[in-house]
Amino acid sequence: MKLNSATLLLLLSVLLFKSSLSAQTTSKEELIYLTSEWKGERFADGRPKISDSLLQRAKLIMIDDAWTVLRNEGYLNQFEGGWKTVNDTLMTGRALTAMYMPSRPDVEKNIKERGAKQGRKGNTNSWPIDILTKGDLYVADAFGKIGGGPIMGATLANSIYSKSGNGVVFDGAARDLQEIKNIKGFNAFVRDFHPSFTEQMVLMGLNTPIRIGNVMVLPGDLVIATREGVLFVPAHLAEQVVSTSEFVIRKDQFGFEMVRNGKYSTGEIDSQWNDEIKTEFLKWLEKHPELGKMTRAELDKMMSKRTW
Repeated sequence: MKLNSATLLLLLSVLLFKSSLSAQTTSKEELIYLTSEWKGERFADGRPKISDSLLQRAKLIMIDDAWTVLRNEGYLNQFEGGWKTVNDTLMTGRALTAMYMPSRPDVEKNIKERGAKQGRKGNTNSWPIDILTKGDLYVADAFGKIGGGPIMGATLANSIYSKSGNGVVFDGAARDLQEIKNIKGFNAFVRDFHPSFTEQMVLMGLNTPIRIGNVMVLPGDLVIATREGVLFVPAHLAEQVVSTSEFVIRKDQFGFEMVRNGKYSTGEIDSQWNDEIKTEFLKWLEKHPELGKMTRAELDKMMSKRTW
């Protein structure tokens, strides 16, 4: 089939537009490739969509237990500490990532011109907020910049919370701490707070792999942010991490009670359980429905690979 010049020009313009768009955002195909271990539902852009119910369950586990599960799976670079926060509110969410770089006039001009053609409004630090959905957690690599580095103030914080129901994790700064404190349910994990505005910074990656301290964060990762620090769980391991951590909580509560009552010794509780202890645990669990249910087969499977 022969194509006339007008059709060729149209096809070329479409290809150039798609190329320019993917220059700043990871393409759907690339994101699916990078997160190929994930077999569940995805957003339209390819980002793994961890279920809302799993996000809620993740709020109840201990970050230390979750870290141990990841470590046992060979994921050794998933935790980052050293944050300042707005309050003690724990957050869990699906990572929506952004990467900022020091500004360079020619590049920033091109980025903003392209963004305007794509319908993006305002400075580039507002663009990630525009695509947030409920359950997302905005994670940004702002290269640790403090003075001239705040990429969020009170206005953007309110917008972030209204769209996501969550807060932020910034390897950088924020401003308006006193006003942000008034947003009930919102929290921010940042390197510091500073009264300045965003200066000499430009958004160079949206929903791309980013670096937060010593962690590689991918869009769709499960983010668990607590007083101890922030844990980034690859989406395909989220269910395993949460379910194992839930079991550890049950096991610990059962063990504490058994040791206090003199039923079993700490050595018996902290080693592989025999049939008697497993039976006792399942009976105990029936009396504590708030901790969830568990079958003997599930218990045997969990104990068989115990390395926590």
